[in-house]
Amino acid sequence: MSSEDSSSVAVALRVRPLVQSELDRGCRIAVERSADGAPQVRVNRNESYTYNHVFDINDTQKDLFETCVRDKMKKLLHGYNVTILAYGQTGSGKTYTMGTAFNGVLDDHAGVIPRAVHDIFQAIAEMREDFRFAVTCSYVELYQEQFYDLFSSQKREKATVDIREVQNRVVMPGLTELAVNSAQEVTDHLMRGSAGRAVAATAMNETSSRSHAIFTLTLVATKLDSKQAVTTSRFNLVDLAGSERCSKTLASGDRFKEGVNINKGLLALGNVINALGSGQTAGYIPYRQSKLTRLLQDSLGGNSITLMIACVSPADYNVAETLSTLRYADRALQIKNKPVVNLDPHAAEVNMLKDIIQKLRVELLAGGKMSSSITSAVGAAGLGAIPCEESLAGSMANAAEYQRVKEQVRTLLDRNRKLQQELHQSLADLAEKEMRAHIAEQAH
Repeated sequence: MSSEDSSSVAVALRVRPLVQSELDRGCRIAVERSADGAPQVRVNRNESYTYNHVFDINDTQKDLFETCVRDKMKKLLHGYNVTILAYGQTGSGKTYTMGTAFNGVLDDHAGVIPRAVHDIFQAIAEMREDFRFAVTCSYVELYQEQFYDLFSSQKREKATVDIREVQNRVVMPGLTELAVNSAQEVTDHLMRGSAGRAVAATAMNETSSRSHAIFTLTLVATKLDSKQAVTTSRFNLVDLAGSERCSKTLASGDRFKEGVNINKGLLALGNVINALGSGQTAGYIPYRQSKLTRLLQDSLGGNSITLMIACVSPADYNVAETLSTLRYADRALQIKNKPVVNLDPHAAEVNMLKDIIQKLRVELLAGGKMSSSITSAVGAAGLGAIPCEESLAGSMANAAEYQRVKEQVRTLLDRNRKLQQELHQSLADLAEKEMRAHIAEQAH
């Protein structure tokens, strides 16, 4: 299997086995992996495509995870954003591969999400002597071009969220983010959220996802021997609804409308992939054609280590849809991202301010003068001016704590200055009394 460049979008192709409906139809296998073990597939024995990884019916969920996902968890834990994206026609195995339909048992059938979550918390436990981690998760569904918060306690019609762009970063104000402390908590939330997804039966898939789903883990890591070193990384796991042909799904009414919206979002995604894959990144990239592409802006052409898992059916009956997926996946290989470690300046400043508070408390109790080390720390923290709200908008998880700590520091500084003024006044009064006593002594 070929190596990956972390700045390029990596592509893994997964060819599922023939399913019962295809066997009943008498389908033959039209997509085969290269016999020499190279990461290549051939379609109808005449058209071939090469990717970073290729998995066929002989490869397990564990094989896929260990080959092309596990190494990305190490990057995530050290401050890089990571995206795993499943793409393909309806019924091609995306939800199975990603594991959004996880049943709570980490067995051979468990997909990418539960396996990744298990690895992440195992690594956090192993790193606890050097790092402190705070982990949250969120889960959104894009259905009929509307985002729904799958963790919201409100009724579905009131659980809508919108997308905003703040300082070149996409955010969702009001989205529920749940603090989690174990893999079990995460998978429990995953199962609860997935139960609320829109699914329906079509002629191509008995449990067809009628929406795109994005499950996100956010990790805030603080290096214990350097409280200024704080990173915030995001792990986006994207289970896209499958592309559809109405002539095959036999969709009508609501199912037909859903299919139109699914295809609209996937068409916009294809346009973005084509634009980025052409290498003309300095030109116009049509991210704003749909909410899906706006949400994936950072994952495609942005600051993320990204893996696309292209899922296909091997059946000759689906060869047109399979070729479409293979061509998009081939173009995605050309996309260059710019992954960097995400240092969180606001979280680091909160830690700095907490240190200043502790030092000020010690000095106030001692009744001493503010030391030069604290004076320089105060200057470094920029206490002369409160930062504007926009500068904190990109880090809303820290904004409230940041403001609270800042006010604490201001209060303590004011108390310190007042005590210093009282001390100086007392010393001046004492000096004046001593001078008068000295003059009176000389007069006698």
